[in-house]
Amino acid sequence: MQEQKIAKIIKGMVGDLLLMANADIKPNFSAVARKYGIDRATVKKYYEAGGITIKEPIKKESKYDKYKDLIEEKMADPLVKISALYQYMCNKYGDEINFTYSGLKAYVERNDLRNKTSNITPHVLYETAPGEQLQVDWKESLRIETVNGEIIEFNIFSATLGYSRFHQFIFSFGKGEDDFLRCLIEVLRRLGGKPKKIKTDNMTAIVSITGSNRKKHPRILQFEKDLGTSINLCDVRSPETKGKCEVSNKFMDWLFPYNKEIKDVNHLIEMIDVINKQCNNQINDRTHLPPITLFKEEKEYLDPLPSSILLNSYISNIEKCEVKDTLLVSYNGNKYSVPSKYIGKKVTLTSSANKLYIYFNTELIACHEITNNDINYDLNHYSEGLCKRLKTNNNDDIIEMAKNNLNRLSKLGGKK
Repeated sequence: MQEQKIAKIIKGMVGDLLLMANADIKPNFSAVARKYGIDRATVKKYYEAGGITIKEPIKKESKYDKYKDLIEEKMADPLVKISALYQYMCNKYGDEINFTYSGLKAYVERNDLRNKTSNITPHVLYETAPGEQLQVDWKESLRIETVNGEIIEFNIFSATLGYSRFHQFIFSFGKGEDDFLRCLIEVLRRLGGKPKKIKTDNMTAIVSITGSNRKKHPRILQFEKDLGTSINLCDVRSPETKGKCEVSNKFMDWLFPYNKEIKDVNHLIEMIDVINKQCNNQINDRTHLPPITLFKEEKEYLDPLPSSILLNSYISNIEKCEVKDTLLVSYNGNKYSVPSKYIGKKVTLTSSANKLYIYFNTELIACHEITNNDINYDLNHYSEGLCKRLKTNNNDDIIEMAKNNLNRLSKLGGKK
């Protein structure tokens, strides 16, 4: 009842204020306050708000308030993004409170804690013509655990055509000059041609840096000349100039849910190939088309590659041989396995950093550590061969049988 009375008084007062405002008469706030028994300041507040009360926002305490100074300090660094801050806070204070990315982001924005640096250089979007540019980079120092607890440390050579965003990912243990040339040549062969320019950063595989001076390695300079395509270096600390490749590297994060599910290196190579196909069939946010669709157009603009003999001269210890029905190929007097579907086919073998890479056409089909053992079977290659030989799908029994047979083979064959 009391609330209704107050509401009636307020309604009458607001009515008087609106009449005065419409008549362009400035009210006597004290007189109105006495008439309705209301504080003068309240009358003035209603008048200045046009008859509507402006409610003061009720400031609620946030669980992030105790970290406000720290958050502000970290966000003052222009290199620190909210995603990085979130991970930092979780790692350091996650036992104290339950941080959420959306909650932390809202707190930063609500309290205007983002970096306010005004001299940030703008990086406008730009597009390249079909066949004009290939951006390449390393996704380096990756680690994944196999089902058996083995840690595989590896790198991914990532290449992206500027126009179509068509991606190619090449597995590699090393990332030196030999690895760079081997991976780049493999990419060009997969593409079926070469672009006008290749863009990359100042990786030690191709350039030496002394102070502010950059100098390409002699072999890289000769490769440019033989290929007929220039390798352009990004400005130092300016990775955005090859941003399409940087974006493509994020697809490699798709590998990590397979942690502890990968069987071995060769299984890892297969998964990289699967992801490569998937990302080329995913609609690109910028072009609104899958890269594979635009690549069908862009490949017509690529220039022809030089002869295979010339390209192979840049790859270490390249050999060709036919896969026997034992699943084995010979390299430096020892034998290494490949999947059974390549029996009778010609494959290419090349080595780098004590690793043997085996290709069928442009596809990397197996990778082995180079050893002194006479016979080097991959367990999965051998198990697959046994399954087909015995015409069975009982994987558990086959794998156990394969392990026992390979153990006996290692004792019989020995090392050279």
